Amino acid sequence: MKKLLAEFFGTFWLVFGGCGSAVFAAAFPELGIGFAGVALAFGLTVLTMAFAVGHISGGHFNPAVSLGLWAAGKFPAKDLIGYIIVQVVGACVAAGALYLILSGKSGFVDIGGFASNGYGELSPGGYSMTSVLVAEFLLTMFFLLIILGSTNVRAPKGFAPIAIGLGLTLIHLISIPISNTSVNPARSTSQALFAGGEFTAQLWLFWLAPIAGAIVAGLIHKAFFDKE
Repeated sequence: MKKLLAEFFGTFWLVFGGCGSAVFAAAFPELGIGFAGVALAFGLTVLTMAFAVGHISGGHFNPAVSLGLWAAGKFPAKDLIGYIIVQVVGACVAAGALYLILSGKSGFVDIGGFASNGYGELSPGGYSMTSVLVAEFLLTMFFLLIILGSTNVRAPKGFAPIAIGLGLTLIHLISIPISNTSVNPARSTSQALFAGGEFTAQLWLFWLAPIAGAIVAGLIHKAFFDKE
């Protein structure tokens, strides 16, 4: 239960902090934080919660991460379903909190895209389904390689959250214009459920590509990098 609660709170913070920065602060009238600020916010959410609760649950906060660690032989299959459920629930509760705050703004009409992920017309830069699929696959694959490498027993101790947080920041700096950056099916699900419409119809890609990339990374690490 402690592990599941840690995953719930960690995923909540990731969505509340990362997506919240995109919804409230990215384009705030004249002094918005922009893409770079949103990218940093996502990285900081993972960095802070990895230090706060990573020692309890492993600090996954992402179904793709859990599946990638399983593929690498670092996480038991029996715990996968529980982790994925609480990650999605934590993300959705965070999205609900964001909606509650946003709906209290003067002149509120609707939530718009609500920091959701998308391709084609729903991509911030108008990138195709194929472009988004490739980007999400590769970026999640490298994210898992960073996680697996920095947490390996031979890696310097205590620095993994910094490498992982900065890795996620870099991923967002690359791909916010492409897909609004997912690399996390729970994060994508929570926002799409509130934005609705085509965002929900496109959600399949943001489960398929990150999970596939994560599993490939897990297999690569297990085969080539996890050797004495």
